[in-house]
Amino acid sequence: MSETTVITVERRNAVIVIVAALIVALAMGFGLVKVGAGFSSRASNGITVTGSAKTEATSDKAVWTLSVQELSPTVSTAVTKVSSSVSAVSKYLTDGGIPSSELTLGAVSTYANEEYLNGNSTGRILSYRASRDITVRTTNVQLVSKLSQGIGSILQTGVNVNNYGPQYYISNLPELRPQLAGEAMKDALDRATSITKAVNGKVGKVMSVRGGPIQVTAPDSTMTSDGGAYDTQTIEKTVTATVSVTFEN
Repeated sequence: MSETTVITVERRNAVIVIVAALIVALAMGFGLVKVGAGFSSRASNGITVTGSAKTEATSDKAVWTLSVQELSPTVSTAVTKVSSSVSAVSKYLTDGGIPSSELTLGAVSTYANEEYLNGNSTGRILSYRASRDITVRTTNVQLVSKLSQGIGSILQTGVNVNNYGPQYYISNLPELRPQLAGEAMKDALDRATSITKAVNGKVGKVMSVRGGPIQVTAPDSTMTSDGGAYDTQTIEKTVTATVSVTFEN
């Protein structure tokens, strides 16, 4: 094959490559234009707004766990002491108005406190710790609140009890969810109507709805969570629901 023939073949191959590249570039450009037009069309055909609704709720259930702990040189003495302290705490609760049927006693647990020197155990037991939980489950939330504030009277007698604080819940949350969701939808419609009216438009049918998580917070709290919040520290609560709605316009 002559040198001239080789050059001609190479030029022809180069032209083919350039033409192919131009075809691909044009196809990609045309596809992007179509995709862009699709997004623009969808955006121009709908309006997305967020609606919200809230209500106040009062807790009607309390769960309160108290942990009694005692130390002693022997495990048997530690268990005896913790049993006596549990009886004293239980008496404080029942004398205060909590029925014994609303008290649940956990199992007694023991733990050996070892001696350590320079970070190493000597194998010598210094003392034993015994502990037992008392859990109150009741609907009398106000009484639990009162008793938790007066638990200091038990501490003054020498009883070693850890007060984790009551947790307050609302039992009608399943009923509140659909009610608030409906009110949030109405709020979303009102907002969409106000927005479209400002530009001489009107709201069409619903294209999509996405519900947000329920937020149960303390009154006037700004705390929210992507997965939903549930404050258990306060008796009075605010329950909030949100929905994201896309309407035709």
